[in-house]
Amino acid sequence: MSTGPSSNIRKADGLFMNIAQPGSPPVLPKKGEKNTLITSALPYVNNVPHLGNIIGSTLSADVFARYSRTQNKPTIYICGTDEYGTATETKALDEGITPRELCDKFSALHAEIYKWFNISFDYFGRTSTEKQTEIVQDIYLNVRKNGLLLQKSADMTYCEGCSRFLADRYVEGTCPDCGYDDARGDQCDSCTRTFASPIELLKPRCKRDSKHTLVVRPSSHMYMRLDELQPRLEAWIKSAREKGEWDGNVVVNAKGEIIEARMKGGLRPSPITRDLTWGVAVPETGDAEEDAAMNGKVMYVWFDAPIGYLSLTAQYTDDWEQWWKNPKDVNLYQFMGKDNVYFHTVAFPATLLADGRDWTMLHRISSTEYLNYESGKFSKSRNVGVFGNNARDTNVPPDVWRYYLISNRPETGDSVFAWKEFVSKNNTELKNNLGNFVNRIIKFVAAKFDSVVPGPSSLAGGPLAPTDAPNAVDEVFISDINARLNTYIKSMDHTQFRSGLFELMAISARGNQYIQDNKLDNALLASDPERAAQVILMTINLIYALGPLVHPFMPVTADSICKQLNAPLRALPEAFSIDILPGHKLNQAEHLFKEIKEEKIDEWRKRYGGESSTPDAATPVLSKNQAAKKAKAEAAAALASLPRTPEVLALEAQIKTQGDKVTGLKKEKKEGGEAELASEVGELKKLKADLEALGRALKGMSL
Repeated sequence: MSTGPSSNIRKADGLFMNIAQPGSPPVLPKKGEKNTLITSALPYVNNVPHLGNIIGSTLSADVFARYSRTQNKPTIYICGTDEYGTATETKALDEGITPRELCDKFSALHAEIYKWFNISFDYFGRTSTEKQTEIVQDIYLNVRKNGLLLQKSADMTYCEGCSRFLADRYVEGTCPDCGYDDARGDQCDSCTRTFASPIELLKPRCKRDSKHTLVVRPSSHMYMRLDELQPRLEAWIKSAREKGEWDGNVVVNAKGEIIEARMKGGLRPSPITRDLTWGVAVPETGDAEEDAAMNGKVMYVWFDAPIGYLSLTAQYTDDWEQWWKNPKDVNLYQFMGKDNVYFHTVAFPATLLADGRDWTMLHRISSTEYLNYESGKFSKSRNVGVFGNNARDTNVPPDVWRYYLISNRPETGDSVFAWKEFVSKNNTELKNNLGNFVNRIIKFVAAKFDSVVPGPSSLAGGPLAPTDAPNAVDEVFISDINARLNTYIKSMDHTQFRSGLFELMAISARGNQYIQDNKLDNALLASDPERAAQVILMTINLIYALGPLVHPFMPVTADSICKQLNAPLRALPEAFSIDILPGHKLNQAEHLFKEIKEEKIDEWRKRYGGESSTPDAATPVLSKNQAAKKAKAEAAAALASLPRTPEVLALEAQIKTQGDKVTGLKKEKKEGGEAELASEVGELKKLKADLEALGRALKGMSL
């Protein structure tokens, strides 16, 4: 953004974030730099994404893409709708339209929803393109040339009522592993097991008509030789896990041990063709017998869809191979729900290895568990849960939705969307913490200094170390901020976004505490104007530093902060820095967030609760023991978020000393010691209450 005539911002290479303007040429990797290629799992085109879908892939990937751009790394984020396969055919059949008409309808709907959420794709496209066909068929022929395809006849499910072979998603039945009754022919949504063939299901039935008779008949298909690829695949997985510092997942644990059942038991040849019409046709090879056997068949969606990442990049730029055939200079980050991990760590890498060319392969995988709605699952048919278009209808800004979803991201276990928590986070964390900190200082400078930042005109600015501080209070402040920035960067590098968001809000809370420590008000301005100017300069620059930290999570909020500061978006700092200098003119203060009224909770719960719209649906029922553990964990988390001020540290030390004393008295069990123990326990409770009160004060202060 441009700044006004009274701008006074430090000049330094790389200080500002490079922001691509409309019409800019495609971003390409630069030799020797940390080039970042990001994909999110391609959303199925046959549905409307709900909040769980959005946080599981597209929003999580967007947070990382924006974070990478705040470091001015060459970065692209590629995604698009997954349009081929059985799911599309069956949905089109249900709606009485062609697969192409269905894709046209839902692809536009997906694009509209992601635009509203401010998902910053460099390219969002579709897989039902000529480019997709070209690249998929090229890779197929290369795998065949390398001797890693096997043609064989296998028993397949044939529906006598439909007079056709049924591809995986046309068949439903009972999962042989977990007993789930509505498992699909390709995968069980309950336990995430995948099936090589629908005949593995128990009690299979035709999706079109459960009364149809299913029989087993032979059909010829092509299989990829995963058995021959397994040694290379395992070596790659272990190497990639170590280089990319993967978290444990369903394929490989945190120790680097392969735990996926099929790999442990030995991979088998896997079919990559299907008896469908809507898909990438199996290409002719010149072998008359083989071509006759494959005539009318298409590629299996899990062979076809991941190659969509390549074809979508090719639609973004003709120089797509600079991204995808450049493993030395490009790091590939892929985001998805846990049910897609196998396909991105086994199936897709196996395809690239089988192809044999020097592809850019997965550097780091980031997967999530499931986000549930209140006490149940999202269900479009039962009107349960918030879907992408519903979020817009609430008139709550996209940034608030983004913040809540990231703060509730199911990183290590399933999480639950709850309206009460949603409203609370907006009103307390966003409005009272971050919003209050930014607003109070900019308004104070406007009222007392006509919006001009005070201080000596000779100040050059630049990064600060604790030893640069003029006093002990500022020394602790700078030390705290630099430590928080370091933790933020480590968390974000490892795609631990909840931790990164926590550090952002802790830095904001530390800014509020700094104002309180220094008692910035009219009295300080009158008694010590030089110190007042120092405090203002420090806090204005902390707000400026918050811009790039806020940007990945809440891009519109980051833009508002910069607008109020009359400054362009800063690149991510590694240390606290004085960049906005004395004499700089700020713009008018604006509120970053608005309060959401409590009564909206019941209104939204009724609107989106479907069959679960009872008051009890808001919170899962917990036993007394579970409730106590939850309350204790929430209290511990709240205390952990406090800025490390001298007062906090002193109280924590007193609590530890008193706690040790109480523990010692309990162990002694001396006769007549009950009164003494009760007294000491009372003192311990008082200290803990004092710490909680201090915490509330740090989070809710105003000038």
